[in-house]
Amino acid sequence: MTLALVLTTDGSADLADRLAEQCRHAGIDEVRLVSDLATLADLAESATGPVLVTGADLVAHTAVLRHLATSPAEPTVALVLAGPPVPGRTAVREDRGQVVAAGAPAALDGEATGVFGGALRVNPAHLPVLVAAARAIAAEVVPVGAAAVHGAVDDGPAVDRLFANLVARDVVTFAHRVRLLVAHRVAAADDPAAADDRAAAEAAVAAVDPDRAELRLSVKERDDFFTTFFVSTWSPYVTKVAARLRLSPTTVTMISVAFAVAAALLFGAGGRPALVAGAVLLYLGFVLDCVDGQLARYTRTFSAWGGWLDTMADRAKEFIVYAGLGYGATQAGFRYGWALAIAAMTLQTVRHMSDTWYGAMHDEAARLPQVTPGGGFGARLSAASNRVQADVGSVTYWLKRTVVFPIGERWALMALAAALFDQRVALFAVLTGMVLALGYTAALRLLRARSMRVGVLNTVDTSLHRDDGPLARAWAAPRWPGPLRLAVSAVLVSAVLLGLALFGPESLPRWTALVGLGGLLLAAAGARSGHGGALDWLVPAALRAAEYLFAIAVGVLGGVPAGLVFGYVFVLTLHHYDLTARLEKRKLAPPLHDATLGWEGRSAVLALSAITGIAAIGMATLGIYLLVVFVGSVALAWVIRPARAVRTVGSTDAVGGRPPG
Repeated sequence: MTLALVLTTDGSADLADRLAEQCRHAGIDEVRLVSDLATLADLAESATGPVLVTGADLVAHTAVLRHLATSPAEPTVALVLAGPPVPGRTAVREDRGQVVAAGAPAALDGEATGVFGGALRVNPAHLPVLVAAARAIAAEVVPVGAAAVHGAVDDGPAVDRLFANLVARDVVTFAHRVRLLVAHRVAAADDPAAADDRAAAEAAVAAVDPDRAELRLSVKERDDFFTTFFVSTWSPYVTKVAARLRLSPTTVTMISVAFAVAAALLFGAGGRPALVAGAVLLYLGFVLDCVDGQLARYTRTFSAWGGWLDTMADRAKEFIVYAGLGYGATQAGFRYGWALAIAAMTLQTVRHMSDTWYGAMHDEAARLPQVTPGGGFGARLSAASNRVQADVGSVTYWLKRTVVFPIGERWALMALAAALFDQRVALFAVLTGMVLALGYTAALRLLRARSMRVGVLNTVDTSLHRDDGPLARAWAAPRWPGPLRLAVSAVLVSAVLLGLALFGPESLPRWTALVGLGGLLLAAAGARSGHGGALDWLVPAALRAAEYLFAIAVGVLGGVPAGLVFGYVFVLTLHHYDLTARLEKRKLAPPLHDATLGWEGRSAVLALSAITGIAAIGMATLGIYLLVVFVGSVALAWVIRPARAVRTVGSTDAVGGRPPG
């Protein structure tokens, strides 16, 4: 249940009443007018759900409050308005959507990117910090240490002081922009210009049709070139139709999966009509893939399940299409069709893993700007990149967004190449794009990461992020050469084994797999070492590459059918995307994570099966086992455990007790 608290000290009484009524129309369960921060702290302390806090000087569309209250970003979201900093109001500096500093305009030293909009939503995880901050301000406690770094807006509205205090206490806060909707903070009631200021704000709100604006807002503000110009120009109309038909975002996601599967089947069948039809279905499937997110934003129907499903469906669809292209190329007489499909899936997954932890490193660096040196090539590179990103719509802006080869460009290239040429050309084209993108991003990120000098994995469960099993967790930690060097050495060992297997599988004895496993397991020695190096964010991606390459090498050594190798690696990618999606959202590990054996345990099983001459049986059995574990984890996490929680709450309520939590 969401609670809205309107601070009546920050504006006129009638505006506070109107804001309270808007909160009710926004779907907020309980709305209270609060006269001081001490009372706010008491109410927030007893809250069991998210709390929306707003001052009474805000004039905005009701949709702005609804969007803030239902934002999928967590745990804390603040309304941020455009414009120069205003004396007496809290200025904001943000990076990648995250508020990294907030306080008096002078304290931000000209680096402000916006102004606090006078409203924020705090999830239960941060309510204790909200309560402590409100009580400290009410008691006029002078902030010290970290809480005083960016300065305080001592003469500003109470909601401004509260927000600045929260950010100073290291509460992870994301910025929410109104974009096409309207929100203004009006002058205080005793200001001579208050009446004119409020009238102008109300006129600006009335001039914008909120429903039309919300439909346009359902499209991402900054998307990639192909999506922006060939999908988002007409996908909002599909979104509107889907909303009128009362389709859920999950339903649209499943329809897009069906389109992708149909496209894969047509690519596998081959023939010019089938290839053209498959390309059209692939394009339409991508449009629906955009529509599900737009529908969620338009109808404000966000859920953890929907976000997880969208992430998993995107990857599964793409890899199923690779399978269709690989099978079709093989059937058309190209010997290495499956090999290209496996390479594309492996390379794309490793890219995504490195993207995940580079993003985490970048966010950590943004929150700790004092550790980032002011000079150096990497720092200048970061500044240049930020300038390009700010120059929206320029040629360099679109080149930068396209060269990383995002999903829209990948799907468009595959569709065009398959329709105009064949499956082999489509796979070669997408692989070429991936290699170029990987070279570009890796070079720039390594330089920037060395400049930032921020450790990402030193504050988390390293073993979980690495996907270690019991063997790696029990390994003693060496002082040298460090987890990254060990992980890279494992990649090299697996790559050498795969190369030898490809060029002479008949001449390699079975026990070679055991030698390769020994080299691979060197990386397990780094499991318990510190992962605080500036480049240690590469460790999870390197371990994924090492495991995939080793599995492929075992498949080649053991004469495993290429389609079976693809299927096994596909199941591994599902497991790793599931793990990554949870970790990105700061969620718990999959319920049956320990049953997945860890990367070193799975590799050991494959090596033993190759040595005993049953590589195909071993890989198929292990793949089926991992798929069953994955399905079981999904059922436990999203069906069984939530149902148990509902039954527990229901039975507790029935006897008059309080629900847990």
